[in-house]
Amino acid sequence: MRRHINIPIFIPHLGCPNQCVFCNQKTISGVREFDISTVKQTIDSTLATTSDEDEVEIAFFGGSFTGIDENLMVDLLKIAYSYIESGQVHSIRCSTRPDYIDSHKLQILKKYGVKVIELGLQSSSDSVLKLTKRGHSFSDEKSAADLIVSSGFSLVGQMMIGLPGSTLELEIETARFIISSGAVAARIYPTVVFRDTELYDMCCIGTYSPIALEEAIERSAKVFSLFLENNINVIRIGLCATENLSSPETYYGGPNHAALGELVINKYYYDKIIEKTNALSVREGEALNIAVARGRLSSVIGQNKNNKILLTKTLGTRLISFSESDEISGFDVSVWKESRENKCT
Repeated sequence: MRRHINIPIFIPHLGCPNQCVFCNQKTISGVREFDISTVKQTIDSTLATTSDEDEVEIAFFGGSFTGIDENLMVDLLKIAYSYIESGQVHSIRCSTRPDYIDSHKLQILKKYGVKVIELGLQSSSDSVLKLTKRGHSFSDEKSAADLIVSSGFSLVGQMMIGLPGSTLELEIETARFIISSGAVAARIYPTVVFRDTELYDMCCIGTYSPIALEEAIERSAKVFSLFLENNINVIRIGLCATENLSSPETYYGGPNHAALGELVINKYYYDKIIEKTNALSVREGEALNIAVARGRLSSVIGQNKNNKILLTKTLGTRLISFSESDEISGFDVSVWKESRENKCT
């Protein structure tokens, strides 16, 4: 099977015009300083572990790539593009802010083989953007997304859950905007509070409280379900698990769980099963069969069999069987009672 491999190059805060209340890129990326001389070394060390069959992509993450000095941006792109010319790398992606996108910058990105642009669309609510000091408006987000898609790039929307002033309803609106913008994929980041951020200061004075893990799972699962229903690939839920993100010297509060993505998918499956069993009118003591795609069995049963335990309590039956099926794809789930005529897919 062909693997897709990202080679991440982290550029903390370079080009970022302001400091959002939640942001400490040096903590999140683990990169304290940026040295362009290490870029080739990072790429070469990863390429040494890949094969000719792998689809390899260089990804500039961490800062606002199109906001850095243009000469530095071009130098970085030239380094990455040399690997495309040699056939070792297939494409380049970068992440940036809506207010640092224009036709000139997009022409440069296209010239050097960038195919995917990840855009920080943390919220579509102007009030949330103001409270988080994003430094741009929803209008800027819409203009940037439209320009990226119309210029032929693949757009990935990065949104957040539990920001100051945000609600589930506003997060659903943000997800709907990402869907309508023409994005092909999304990332969902529940808000984590790190020390040395303004959000940490807000916690200390009581103007913000970190979102609880269970609420983050609940809200993320709703958004995840909406993306799936609209054929938007969710490529990540939650921050990458690294030692520096869990250290008490850097982490203060919020849903910073190593298996957050899996917990959200567990919750998604639980909600779908409840929805389908309600349609089946499952009565106490009736046997229930649940099937998912190959490789999804552990997700539907849940971490520590949590879904199975909750379903047993909720539905009043211990006669629940789980299976995998080649007839099911993606995150679809099929639920039926013992009588096959009652199958609900």
